[in-house]
Amino acid sequence: MHGPALSGWLMVALCAVTGVYCLLRMRACAGEERRTAGGEAVMGFGMAFMALPAAVLTPPGWSWMVYAAVFGATALHGLAAVRHGGHHVHHLMGSLAMVYMAVAMAAPGSAGAHAGHTAAGAGGIPVLTGGLLLYYAVYVLRAGAGLVPVTAGGPGNGPAGGAKRTGGPEMTLACRLSMALGMVAMLVTL
Repeated sequence: MHGPALSGWLMVALCAVTGVYCLLRMRACAGEERRTAGGEAVMGFGMAFMALPAAVLTPPGWSWMVYAAVFGATALHGLAAVRHGGHHVHHLMGSLAMVYMAVAMAAPGSAGAHAGHTAAGAGGIPVLTGGLLLYYAVYVLRAGAGLVPVTAGGPGNGPAGGAKRTGGPEMTLACRLSMALGMVAMLVTL
């Protein structure tokens, strides 16, 4: 990512914590929800790796193609899961965005740069990047609106206790929101 190393480290922390939460959520559920949590954990850790500041790790050029292959496989899995509808389309979009960013980083002229560390104009197709930015901006706004409480009561009128150890649906939505915000930041710096 362009800019000071602090922003890169904050992105790494946000994505890694989200990945850890998804692993914990994966342990606490079963079936389709477990697979979804696993996919989100892979996405969180992948984004954390991609956001590492170049001063810490500058991977060899071939590693971006491995990265693209891994997320290409998750995109194929997501494509097969889309028939179940709902959130799988978002997972497919995330996997395809990760493949796009990895290919952009491996492209000639990017010199194998890590997470947008090349000079201005280094990566991506502007129209595709803009489309992905639009998708994630809309997703962030919708997910953020989903976190706004609907009740008009005062403080303390929220749900009392009973939350699972890994949080509730709000925590899951908050993690998805944080990964979408991270994706926006990564696409902007591509």
